[in-house]
Amino acid sequence: MTEVVAALIQKDSRFMICQRPADKARGLLWEFVGGKVEPGETKEQALIRECTEELDITVSVGDIFAEQIHEYPDITIHLTLFCCTILKGTPKLLEHNDLRWITPDEIAKYEFCPADTEILKLIR
Repeated sequence: MTEVVAALIQKDSRFMICQRPADKARGLLWEFVGGKVEPGETKEQALIRECTEELDITVSVGDIFAEQIHEYPDITIHLTLFCCTILKGTPKLLEHNDLRWITPDEIAKYEFCPADTEILKLIR
């Protein structure tokens, strides 16, 4: 099982979603920013690193919003979604294809990674 972390970053009544690069697994699907936990990292450290690498932002990691185990054909993940706040920087597309700030009512307009489906129900 692969440990994966992601950030629920909210601004006003919206939250941030990112579109995966076309050339990666689950390409062009939408997700929360984040990634795999590397050996020797805590989940919080991994999330801070991923947000810096992918969006050039520094985040403060808060409480766990939700956890989900999902089996893809190529990988089984344990996803932990944390509530996060941007401390420094403006999100830049360093890895993702696109970035949006959406309301819970707009979730249905986007095709998300299957691992996020149950979590999105909680946000709605």
